[in-house]
Amino acid sequence: MIRLPPRESLTAAERYGLDLLIDLARVPAVDDAGVDVVRLLVAERDPPDPDLQTCIARDWYFERGAGMVRVPRVVLRRVTAVAAAAAEQQSAARDRHGRVPSRENDLVRSALHTDPVVSQAAARLRAAVIASAERRPVALAAPWPDGKRWATAFTHDLDVVAFWPLFTMLRVAELGRKRELRRVGRTLLAGLAAVGHDPVRRAIRELLDDERRSAVVSTWFVLCGTPTLATIRAGDLTYRAEAPAAAAILRDLADRGCEIGLHGSFATADRHELFAEQRRRLERVTARPVLGVRQHFLRMRPGTTSHGMAAAQFRYDSTYGFADRNGFRLGVADVIPGWDAGAGQPTGLDEVPFCWMDRALSKYAGVEDPGAWIAEGEALAQACRRVDGLWVGVWHPNLTPALGFPDAPNAFRTLVQQLVAEDPFIGTLSTIVEWRAARRSIRVRQVAPDGRLDAYAPVPGSKPLTLEDLSGRTLASVSADPRALA
Repeated sequence: MIRLPPRESLTAAERYGLDLLIDLARVPAVDDAGVDVVRLLVAERDPPDPDLQTCIARDWYFERGAGMVRVPRVVLRRVTAVAAAAAEQQSAARDRHGRVPSRENDLVRSALHTDPVVSQAAARLRAAVIASAERRPVALAAPWPDGKRWATAFTHDLDVVAFWPLFTMLRVAELGRKRELRRVGRTLLAGLAAVGHDPVRRAIRELLDDERRSAVVSTWFVLCGTPTLATIRAGDLTYRAEAPAAAAILRDLADRGCEIGLHGSFATADRHELFAEQRRRLERVTARPVLGVRQHFLRMRPGTTSHGMAAAQFRYDSTYGFADRNGFRLGVADVIPGWDAGAGQPTGLDEVPFCWMDRALSKYAGVEDPGAWIAEGEALAQACRRVDGLWVGVWHPNLTPALGFPDAPNAFRTLVQQLVAEDPFIGTLSTIVEWRAARRSIRVRQVAPDGRLDAYAPVPGSKPLTLEDLSGRTLASVSADPRALA
């Protein structure tokens, strides 16, 4: 528990950075003015504007004292800049797909993109609060539901449904350029065997079977526009969600309880009105609410495209991840509120960044061994576990033998088994976002003389919230109190 400084003493960017650290540190604020808890103070004198590596080396300049922790304003602003990808928001650079190149990201520039540095900073703040508490009461929000210490979410982008032989030949050409002749032969044999069948739907059913055996329920991002010859050639819209083949896949997903989100087409990045149109169309097809969005090819304008998503009433976005490498694009292994660095205000969306994607290595780094993809995914999962965080991965279901990936299905099965063996909380993205929004809102109303805690959460969640002691033992249940939002 912690007492926060007056909010009016901070700028909007400083408030965002402070709120983010407190949330990720799992240290709830206390309303009771009469209880003696650790106070968080803002240093009135900042150190010279430190770069990211200096902040990390200096333990983020957190100062510990008897019953207090002091943090400089410049650190709060630095946290905000990293978590908002502010450098990307300010960049005019674009790659051939209209994306901000990863080299524009501060973490990539500092060679820190494989570390969730903001989540690590929050862990250091939590340690400072605990060390400064002395005999004062300390309680932390439990990190995840059901007593779990970290979480995973498996997500899939449905890029290919129709015209699968075209994608097979494109993949054969790619493998040929890499001189992967053995994989070329295996792909051609698998493709010939699949003629007259639907290898995409078969691959999806096998993938869903693998997930069900491990009690995984995944989130799927589905294209929902009208393809043209131009969009097909560009690798953008390649199928109609209403077409029989796509509709059959969507029924399979619904039968397994999967969440379905929108895979925003290329045009949505610039024509924001298309978000609402594509969302409504997908909801008509699935007869289910569509709460999340992820841009196809990750094509977006950071800080701008999110306003179109929010206007279309999406609850969350999961576009923030690197196309050409794996890592933590926003420096977090968690769900965080989006921030518009230019306007200096929240975007109105929760961001659920992914840290691992299958094609980041095979397509951009030229690594064709799926075992190497899985090893990198597991290494990033270890980094998430160390900060009680969330691992989000992207697996494309068209990575199947007939479409040029003969070893991929077994690799995905291995990845699921390895991550599930580490006992995470597993959920769809909307389930995780809802619960994290509730946890983020926890406050302690009162601390009784005997140490009992009266804690509440203004934002309701579908799963119970609890406070725990330093050993992880439950101290108190958190009651829902929507009236506190007023």
